[in-house]
Amino acid sequence: MMEKIVRKTLYTAVGIVASTTERLQNVVDELVSKGKLSEEEGKKVVDDVVKNTEYSRENYEGRFRNMIDGVLAKLNLPQGDAYEKLERRVKSLEVKLGLLAKELEAQRKAAKAKIENDKE
Repeated sequence: MMEKIVRKTLYTAVGIVASTTERLQNVVDELVSKGKLSEEEGKKVVDDVVKNTEYSRENYEGRFRNMIDGVLAKLNLPQGDAYEKLERRVKSLEVKLGLLAKELEAQRKAAKAKIENDKE
């Protein structure tokens, strides 16, 4: 569950970066077409921004992951396989509880029927 939240957050960040990079590319293309920037300079600006963005993304992704891991550790919440194992165990216990409830109901009905038969 937490993994999905982290993944969605990272995908959102990637989308923002992609959108920003596209806008930057459009601005650079416009400056190149107006002759205020050479094509080579424009390409270098975009490449530099993309490289810096990639480094920043990796850096923030690592920091974000560490922060989430720290919070999860403090909350003592199960993660990954432990969570899935607990989920399977809960489902199994729910099934057993349902069977026990049916058995108890059957015993209750049998006891009630016996009491009524003994009265007659």
